[in-house]
Order: sequence, then structure tokens, then C-alpha cells
Amino acid sequence: MWCGRVALRRLQRIAVAPLKSCITGGLPGAVQREMSSLPRVYITRQIPPEGSHFFDLWDSDDVPVPRKELLQKVKGVDALLCVLTEKIDAELLDAAGPNLRVLSTMSVGFDHLSLEELKKRSVTSDLLPLVYGVNGEYGTTEIWYGDMGNMVLLRYSVMGNMVTLRYGKYVSMDELASQSDFLTVCCALTPETKDICNKDLFSKMKKTSIFINTSRGGVVHQEDLYEALSSGQIAGAGLDVTVPEPLPTSHPLFTLNNCVILPHIASASYTTRNAMSALAANNLLLGLKGQPMIKELKL
Repeated sequence: MWCGRVALRRLQRIAVAPLKSCITGGLPGAVQREMSSLPRVYITRQIPPEGSHFFDLWDSDDVPVPRKELLQKVKGVDALLCVLTEKIDAELLDAAGPNLRVLSTMSVGFDHLSLEELKKRSVTSDLLPLVYGVNGEYGTTEIWYGDMGNMVLLRYSVMGNMVTLRYGKYVSMDELASQSDFLTVCCALTPETKDICNKDLFSKMKKTSIFINTSRGGVVHQEDLYEALSSGQIAGAGLDVTVPEPLPTSHPLFTLNNCVILPHIASASYTTRNAMSALAANNLLLGLKGQPMIKELKL
């Protein structure tokens, strides 16, 4: 997960103690003292090697940092840059201690963050500036679909479809299900949206319709989805997210030839991940400076 060049140069100025002895041993005393006074940052995934010796970080892209190590590494840090595999809860925040003042997550969703615990501790948090679904009503009939929704519409139009939906209206879930040929879920996982795509929804969909989920696995009741697919209630499904992740290959959904499952890689292009990591880094830097983040999560 690579940071942009500008963000990297800025991040390279931030030191974290303890620095490796092989690095600090060769630095002049004045430089070591200056570095020790800078904010401490822990990053839970790899960044480019040019800047990695200035941070304490989990040096792997393949597996998440073990929870035990994470709890040790966050002690005393001023800022934390994480991804969605890290559960930011009371236990972790207690381990980090009172110095933690900025949390930057390299994700669009925030269901891995305990918002109440962050609020208690007045930790400034950010998330990537993508809107999670259909929200923000304009007038009585026009709506804003959010960045994700608009990107879905853009891709729909460039694939040669004759009609592109530009303006729409809010409808009930029942009408949404019954009228949609492709039902694409792009919402955040919240207590209100958990298992919102369930037997009741699938039973109202067309038998020729396709269900697509690129949001969070918890939005879908997977057993109900299996029944809908295996019984022919709906024609097919495409899932980029599941519960758990990765989904065990023994799961019944893998036995169906009308269900395509990907390991949460919808954003896994160099361009997208570069933009995500640079934005997360810049958000963290702004937070440390006490300046408004590019996209701040209001608690």
C-alpha cells in the first residue's frame, strides 16, 4: 500500500521511538534529540521502504498485524494509521494511552472503529472521502448517489447501455427490490444496515435479477442469500465482501454456479490504493498539526 510522493516526504519527517539502534546509532546527537521530540506514529501495514525506518510499522502486506503485537506497538503513540482489519476498540485505545490524538483509517467503511470509545477519548478520526450510499436529499425528487453510486452509474453507461440514470427518487426497499434488474449495495455497515439484505428483500426481487455487494459482508444475511440463489428466487450474485473474510471454501455459497465471490479486492488497483494511502497519510499529518482533515469523521 503505497503513499504518494508528497505525503511520503512529509511522513518521513515524523519519527517513532524506539528507533532501530542500527539507525539511531549513526545519527548525530542533535538529530536524535530532534527526532525524539517529533510525534510518534504507528502504521499497521507497509509503506515504501524509503520511509519505513522513520516509523514503527507492521512490515507485511499479506497478513494483518497480530492483535497482541498491535496492543504493544500502539503504546504511547500520538497517531495511528490503520486499515479495516484492525479493530479499534476500548482495549486498543486503553493500550495506546492518552497521547493518541489522531486516527487515520485507510478505508471507506468505519465499522471496525468503536465510535463511542473514540468520542470518549476525543480522538480525531478520519475516513476516505467516499459517500457510503444514497444519501443527501436535494429537493423532493433529486438525490445524490455518493461517489460509489455515481461510479457504478458511470460504468453502467460506458458499457453501452442506452439509458443512464442521472436523477432519481427515494423509494421503499420493497419497490427497490421489485423494480431492480441489478441491485448493487454500496452502503456502510451500521446497526441499521446489518442484515438489511435478507430473505424478505430477496423474495421481492425479480427471478432474473442480479444482486451485487461491494460494501460490507455484514449487510447481507448470507444464509438467506444462499437460499435465494439455490432456489432460483434470484438469478445470480456477485460478492466482493463476505462474513468472514476470506470466506471458507467449504461455505455453501461456493457450491453455486450462479454466485461469484472475490476476496474484497474491488479497490485493489495501483491507482486506487496509491490514492487511498496518500489521502490517509495526508489526513494523519493534518490531524497532527491540529488542522481540519480532508475528510473527518464527526463523532
